[in-house]
Amino acid sequence: MEFIASYGSMLVIIAAAVGFFMAYGIGANDVANAMGTSVGSKALTIKQAIIIAMIFEFAGAYLAGGEVTSTIRKGIIDAAPFAEIPELMILGMISALFAAGTWLLLASLLGWPVSTTHSIIGAIIGFALVAVGSEAIQWGKVAGIVGSWVVTPAISGFIAYLIFMSAQKLIFDTDKPLSNAKRFVPFYMGLAGFVMSLVTIKKGLKHIGINLGTVEGYALAIGIAVLIGLIGKVVISRMKMDPNADKQMQFNNVEKVFAVLMVLTACCMAFAHGSNDVANAIGPLAAVVNIVENNGEMAKKAALAWWILPLGGLGIVVGLAVLGKKVIKTIGEGITHLTPSRGFAAELAAASTVVIASGTGLPISTTQTLVGAVLGVGMARGIAALNMGVIRNIVVSWVITLPVGAALAIVIFYILRTAFGV
Repeated sequence: MEFIASYGSMLVIIAAAVGFFMAYGIGANDVANAMGTSVGSKALTIKQAIIIAMIFEFAGAYLAGGEVTSTIRKGIIDAAPFAEIPELMILGMISALFAAGTWLLLASLLGWPVSTTHSIIGAIIGFALVAVGSEAIQWGKVAGIVGSWVVTPAISGFIAYLIFMSAQKLIFDTDKPLSNAKRFVPFYMGLAGFVMSLVTIKKGLKHIGINLGTVEGYALAIGIAVLIGLIGKVVISRMKMDPNADKQMQFNNVEKVFAVLMVLTACCMAFAHGSNDVANAIGPLAAVVNIVENNGEMAKKAALAWWILPLGGLGIVVGLAVLGKKVIKTIGEGITHLTPSRGFAAELAAASTVVIASGTGLPISTTQTLVGAVLGVGMARGIAALNMGVIRNIVVSWVITLPVGAALAIVIFYILRTAFGV
């Protein structure tokens, strides 16, 4: 392959740069999913949220980011038509990353929470259409992914509704909300711990060479959940509260307990998000590296180069620190009024849905999962609790993301083809 022999290293450097740019866009736009509810409900300040997200997003991306990557890399388009002309695949993946990163940057500046998954899938479909035609696209896979965009907000909304209503029934609507909070909140903490540890065990440990069987994995997750629940019980029993205070005061104290929980679920969500969404940046990058290393051959099963996951994790962290505030505001304050208990229900539901999706290797949109969960919590208080104007803007931005990603990728692909003379 003369093309790869001549430009190989240069192409990998360009792909790494646009991969980093895409990860930057994910950090700027998508990390609001993990932190928006915590900031909106005043459980965390924006500064604290950004520091926590940096740690857990990077950990999730680095430890657990490998599974969904393979779906993004080889699930959406069929590599066979590109076998004769691998340079088209390389330039296409570079243009897809650049296109999706550009759209995410624009949306972040406008404060729109769009889907990074939509962006990259739209971009990949766009370049494949003009590079080899519609037969290269696995429409069945695309239909499954599009279906998940409808199903996941519905699932997470339903779970959030159930969690929030259970808290209402068990704690807020009782005569003694404070003592009931002390009794039941450790169970919620245990549940959050279970979800978080399960995704780490199932997805993350494989990449550092630890393979646990299903029974051992679940046993360990349950053990961690029990430990977190017990720690929670001790922490809550030490909080100074007056059980004879009036009901409003008791409600405020209960919300303080949920604020502690919010921090736990924010970490949980950031980790789950890092593991699921880093694939959007590193999947196409991994494809380019793979083709260049194999001198134009498209290997069916390729190991991920050691530097790719950390590069994705670093890009997410930088994007979050520089540009993360705007979208955090939209999700945390724009959709509905959030208190720590409502925010907790939304976040735990979204994290659970992301865990289920990561387990099946389906690249869902975390944005839609969380917005669905926040809507579920809002619906529990009636339709009047929702800000329909903000919701309309969010839905419009979702709808245009796929075609915008595709159009940008087509333009960039033609520019690259001309530049490299392919």
